[in-house]
Amino acid sequence: MKKSLLILCTFTAIVITACKKDGQGNNPTTYPDMAEATDPAILMTTSDGVKVYNGGFGSAVAPDHSDPNVFYLLTDRGPNAAGSDNDAIIFGKADFTPEIGKFRLKDGKLVLEQTIELKNASGQKLNGLPNPAGQGATGEIAYDLTGKQIAPSADGIDSEGMVLAADGSFWISDEYGPHIAHFDATGRTIERINPFGSGTGGRKIPLVFAKRKPNRGMEGLTITPDGKTLVGIMQSPMFNPTKAAVSNSVVLRILTFEIATGATKQYAYLMDKPSLTGVSDIVAVNSTTFLTIERDGLYGGAPTNPSAFKKVFKISLNGATDISDATNGANGKLYNGKTVEELNDLAGLQSAGIAPVSKTLVVDLLKDLPTVYPHDKAEGLALLPGNILVVSNDDDFGVVDNGMGGFSAKILPTTNTVDHNSLYFIKIKL
Repeated sequence: MKKSLLILCTFTAIVITACKKDGQGNNPTTYPDMAEATDPAILMTTSDGVKVYNGGFGSAVAPDHSDPNVFYLLTDRGPNAAGSDNDAIIFGKADFTPEIGKFRLKDGKLVLEQTIELKNASGQKLNGLPNPAGQGATGEIAYDLTGKQIAPSADGIDSEGMVLAADGSFWISDEYGPHIAHFDATGRTIERINPFGSGTGGRKIPLVFAKRKPNRGMEGLTITPDGKTLVGIMQSPMFNPTKAAVSNSVVLRILTFEIATGATKQYAYLMDKPSLTGVSDIVAVNSTTFLTIERDGLYGGAPTNPSAFKKVFKISLNGATDISDATNGANGKLYNGKTVEELNDLAGLQSAGIAPVSKTLVVDLLKDLPTVYPHDKAEGLALLPGNILVVSNDDDFGVVDNGMGGFSAKILPTTNTVDHNSLYFIKIKL
């Protein structure tokens, strides 16, 4: 690489330049501090006039391998709200198909060029509905906006983590099973892997992962630079053995999955405090070093939320204890009769002889950016050449739960505008 290009790889409040040639093969690509998705289409309008946008892109972000101006962004299961019962989930659009959006960075904006709908192995569209018992059920019960109960679906996926493989296919993790699903470039399922072996292909991940907290499953997914190993992270401490037993735990699990053999390993990760929503994504730096993002549910930049938390950490698997269970028990490997989650914190892990992954702060989104970070959900991570970190937000389709089984517009307190998907480009030191 020419020395002159290295000089350009700096962070300013105006632009960020990546040490990667553009589509013509000549010059580095320049990124803005922030780029917002332009003019999202309206997905639906509720009976009381609330607009639900065809946004929702931002649960994960993956840069294109050949074009530095193209980014793939992922939706989750669709616009939803909490019902009156603890397990009830109101789906605004029950037939919504989770999808990948192909966005191009143009004139400082994100322009949606293509959507890739997720489909099963037969080519039928997937949906965002909860799974049946034995196939990834979380106990959530789906209803539509009229209060009618919706049957669970084996084709339901709550997509959250995403990897764009070198061959153009996608690996996606979800919050139901949890599942790790492999899709071809058109969105058609190649394989679906879960703790039950009920997916396409029949391969499994350890049974203990079925203890995930509802709506807090495998939130993040990445792949090592050699393309051989998937690395997933759970969003919150799993209900292992029960919800009450882990009420103050900060212990999460990382799973490594060798694509060729299906071999797995597990590691303990400590989030900063139990009140957080948890870890939203993970991205590989090399085969043992990764970046994670932890967050709460508060809006950034709002004067009423001085305690809001959105931080990126560097972690390393080097020296961490593999906590895999050779017997593949329902609760995983036990230590003095306790699950890893029951060990609660660093002191508990150390008392059991477990070393968690190491962790150091890289960037605080609420303090270290040249622009205000106004969102609640910092959810996707990607790493570009030149150590440029990309962070995407989940805009929840521009709506939030109105507390009555329906939707209100999702207004950012700092800007007083409806939340839309954005990418933030941040020069970091590794």
